[in-house]
Amino acid sequence: MRVSREQFAENRQRILEVAARLFREKGFEGVGVDGIMEEAGLTHGGFYGHFASKADLAEEACAVALGRSAEKWEAIADGPPGTTLAEIARSYLSKRHRDDPGGGCVMAALGGEVARRSDGVRTTVTQGVRAQLGILEGVAGGGSSKAERRENAIATLSGLVGAMVLARLVDESSLSNEILSAAAAAFGANSSKSRC
Repeated sequence: MRVSREQFAENRQRILEVAARLFREKGFEGVGVDGIMEEAGLTHGGFYGHFASKADLAEEACAVALGRSAEKWEAIADGPPGTTLAEIARSYLSKRHRDDPGGGCVMAALGGEVARRSDGVRTTVTQGVRAQLGILEGVAGGGSSKAERRENAIATLSGLVGAMVLARLVDESSLSNEILSAAAAAFGANSSKSRC
């Protein structure tokens, strides 16, 4: 039975959404095509009608997740001047984000794995990093010159992602919470007021 173009597009989008979540939860090697297709409610055999390979799927799934992160940060960046960096930090450095890697930042969930990939995933993530740096250049401050704002944006993104990685890797909840709180304070966000 042939599916309509609309159904094909819906199925493809569902595969991308599921893959983006599962890759961030389990890593690229922690889930196979069969598991992704099963979770999407589709047959394994239908995978290659949508994607050339698992690497192709990983690249596109990362693009979807990074695009969503950029959209969220852009929406926050449109807020009142002077509060946007604190809002980004409060959202990013929340317990909710820490406890939901499958719904969160690609860089914090897959950074170490992406660094070891030789396919288009690295290029896709590089584009995502550039997009987030562009947003941070507009809200993080750090000087009057473009070079100073760029440097501050890089330090800010590194601090946010690094803090999330550390908060997730320790096995003591009190230390994890302390890391999130200290990092949030460094970016002007009082994590105790976090709404995320």
